[in-house]
Amino acid sequence: MANKMLHTCIRVQHLDKSLAFYSDAFGLKEVRRKDFPDHEFTLVYMAFEEGDFELELTYNYDKAEPYTLGDGYGHLAIGVDDLKASHDKHKAAGYEVTDLKGLPGSEPTYYFILDPDGYKTEVIQNR
Repeated sequence: MANKMLHTCIRVQHLDKSLAFYSDAFGLKEVRRKDFPDHEFTLVYMAFEEGDFELELTYNYDKAEPYTLGDGYGHLAIGVDDLKASHDKHKAAGYEVTDLKGLPGSEPTYYFILDPDGYKTEVIQNR
């Protein structure tokens, strides 16, 4: 039996803002939702139409303060066909993005964008 990655979970403070960000910035679609009102949380799963890996947004109803992300450096990564066009689109939309970056001695192949909760997504030029 083969193993496969299923999803990555992030906790979000404002579900509507996060849904809009991941939908508008990357084209992810909500594929299912599980509401647990008695336990005061909702799980929303988002995915690309052609992929089977999902992003799980966990929303706790009573979270008044932003989540502490810590000092460990973790991030999501999404590949795009046109890095410059994607970068320009994200900047024009008003998202917080870094300049285009490359590994030492190489041309720029990626940049980072922040979601409403401060999570980083690395946007990488597809090969």
